[in-house]
Amino acid sequence: MKPGLKRLALVTGISIALSGCGMFSSETPVDAPSPLVEFEAEQSLVELWSVDVGGDLGELYHQFRPSISDGRIFATSAEGDLVAANVDSGEVIWRQELDTDVIGGVGAGNGLVLFSTLEGEVIALSADDGSERWRFQAGSEVTAQPQMNAELVVIQQLDGKLVALDVDTGEKRWSYDSQIPRLSLRGTSAPIVAADLTLAAFANGKMVAVDNANGRQVWEQRISLAEGRSELERIVDIDAQPLVYNRLVYTASYQGRLAAISPGNGQIVWARDLSSYRGLAGGFGNIYAVTDNSSVQAFDARSNASVWQQDDLLHRGLTSPVALGNSILVGDSEGYLHALSQVDGHLTARYRVDSSGLQGDLLVRDDVLYALSNDGRLVALKLQ
Repeated sequence: MKPGLKRLALVTGISIALSGCGMFSSETPVDAPSPLVEFEAEQSLVELWSVDVGGDLGELYHQFRPSISDGRIFATSAEGDLVAANVDSGEVIWRQELDTDVIGGVGAGNGLVLFSTLEGEVIALSADDGSERWRFQAGSEVTAQPQMNAELVVIQQLDGKLVALDVDTGEKRWSYDSQIPRLSLRGTSAPIVAADLTLAAFANGKMVAVDNANGRQVWEQRISLAEGRSELERIVDIDAQPLVYNRLVYTASYQGRLAAISPGNGQIVWARDLSSYRGLAGGFGNIYAVTDNSSVQAFDARSNASVWQQDDLLHRGLTSPVALGNSILVGDSEGYLHALSQVDGHLTARYRVDSSGLQGDLLVRDDVLYALSNDGRLVALKLQ
C-alpha cells in the first residue's frame, strides 16, 4: 500500500475514510518532511528498557497506544500479539498470541485489558494472566482505545455510535447514536468516562455529554461547522480524545477549530481556527497542539492567545504532543522523538527510537515516556 493511502479505507457501504495526512490519491503531491535542523542539545533522552511486542502496527491504523494499570504496561500489534510487562523494568509478565487482527490501542483498568479486532469484536482479558473474561460484538470497528470507570466500559464505534458495556460481564447497558457525515477521517476520538458522565466527540464536529446511568444526552455542542462546496472541504472530524485541563475540556478538529468547553453545561469558553487530527497536551498554563501539517503550537489555556509556534518539524507526520517535565515531546514518521521547551518551543533534545517510525501516540506516566514503534518495539525513556 502506498504511504499516502495508509489511512484510506471504507467506513460503511457509502462512506470513505480519508487519509488524516490530507493525501487522497497517489497522484496528489506529497510535501517532503522538513530536514532535521541542527541545534544545541540541552537535554538527553535515555532508554531505560525495551520490549519486542512480537509484530508490527500494520499500515492502516494510527491509534495504537499502550496502556498502564497497576504497575504493568500493555501493548498490542496489528497481528494480535499482546504483551504485559513490568512498567519499571520492562520484564515480560505474560504474552498472548491472539488468532485475530487488532485495529487499535489497548485499554486497561479494573483488572482488565481490552482491545478491538478487525471483525468489530471487543475482547476483555484478565490483566493478571491474559485469560479471556468476555467478548462483545460491536456493530462497527472500534479504532480508539476502550475507556472505563468502575462500572462501565465505553467504546466509540466507527459508525458514530457510543456503546456502554458492563465492566464485569460485557453486556450492553446503553448506546448513543450520532449522525456522521458521508466522508470522514479513518479513526475516532476516544471518549472520556467520568463517574456520572461520558464526554465524546464525533466526526460531525460535535461534542456531547451522556448520562452514564441511561445513555441520555445531557448536552451537545458544535465545535466546528462544515464549510465548503465539496465533501472533502466539509470534513470537520474530531479524531482524538479531548483533553481535560484546569477544569475545562479542550478539543480540536480537522479543518475546524480548537475549543475550550465547560464540562458542566457544554458552553464554549473560547475557540479559534485550527486544523488537527491529533490529541492535545497541557502544561505551564498552555494548550499544545500539532496541526495537520505538523506545526507544533502553544496557546494560552485561559485566553486562546498564541504563545509560540514551532515549524522546524513541518510534514514529519508528528504524533500527538505529550508534556514531560518542562518539555513537550512528539514522535515522527522517521522514528525520532523531539523535545521542545514549553516556554518558547525551541528544540532541546532528539532521540531516534526506531527507523520504522512512530505513528501511535506517546504515553507519559510518573516522569517516564513510553513509545511504541511501527515495528512493535515498546520503549521506556527518561528525559534528563
